[in-house]
Amino acid sequence: MKLGYVLDDIFVQHRAPSGHPERPARAEAVRDALIAAGITSRGTHLATRFATEDELGRVHGAAYLEHLAKTVPGKTGWLDPDTYFSPSTWDAARSAAGSVVQLATDVLHGALTQGIAVVRPPGHHATRDQAMGFCLLNNVAAAAAGARAQGAARVAIVDWDVHHGNGTQDIFWDDPSVMYLSVHQFPYYPGTGAPTEVGGPHALGATVNVGLPSGAGDADYAAVFDHVLIPAMTRFAPDLVLISAGFDAFEHDPLAGMRVTHAGFAAMARRLRGFADRHAHGRVVAVLEGGYDLDGLAGGMTGVLTSLLAPTEASGPPLPIAPLPSGGSVRAAIDATLAAHAAAGVPIPAPA
Repeated sequence: MKLGYVLDDIFVQHRAPSGHPERPARAEAVRDALIAAGITSRGTHLATRFATEDELGRVHGAAYLEHLAKTVPGKTGWLDPDTYFSPSTWDAARSAAGSVVQLATDVLHGALTQGIAVVRPPGHHATRDQAMGFCLLNNVAAAAAGARAQGAARVAIVDWDVHHGNGTQDIFWDDPSVMYLSVHQFPYYPGTGAPTEVGGPHALGATVNVGLPSGAGDADYAAVFDHVLIPAMTRFAPDLVLISAGFDAFEHDPLAGMRVTHAGFAAMARRLRGFADRHAHGRVVAVLEGGYDLDGLAGGMTGVLTSLLAPTEASGPPLPIAPLPSGGSVRAAIDATLAAHAAAGVPIPAPA
């Protein structure tokens, strides 16, 4: 088992305006926590690199990339009311996308088994042609497209950020080779992620959305994973699992209303590690997205690290299947997703 990781000061140089929640301290908190947890002695450090034009061009339009290249480098400003840039942002963004592509490629080809990428700016709100939600380039989408170009038949992206990853969904909406699965607070920013959003005509069932009500916690997320996300991925049979690992569902995060604990994030990662062990040769890569409470970020990603480095399920019992809530709004959200996929003719199987 070989874990690779991306940690670099370039991601701290993406400087935030005063008071902005997407600030350099986020990456510093995660970096310090992972170092304290021993990642430098337990994993392999990957040097950062810029994404190539081809890697970015697979997921973003040429006109949009040209606009960023003219507007952002060496300057300070805003791409939308939420999304800022500073003089080093373009280097940080290209390094984030390129490094995540490289990490996913190395995991796919077996040079590494798992990976963790602590990168900024985040990416999952960036669409093919638009920056939004603090995101300029879609890092996890570039990694999925890069893995496909390197021979992966199918890639799954699991997004547990509290905000729906509209950009990733947009990019792969009609692509049957990439499954996008999201559990998020709903309704909430950016307004997408309804259960009826199940993919385009050529990719029905390859988009899976579970929109949970504010206040959902560890047991609710476990039920979503065990009764929706894991069964859907089992049917899909990906070669690689990518995690859009946002930690803004943390119980004390200032930008959301969920109640997930450090243990809850670790349990989600453990479930995905177990799935990858059984179905994807252990290949799983976690990529930092949102999360604006520093303790939530630090403890959440430490839990992910611990889960990825834990002994395989063959060495111990798998997690028991979480019970479905007997009623209430969480059960209604799960049922709505299952019903939408059944109505589209792509039913999600019951957990095995």
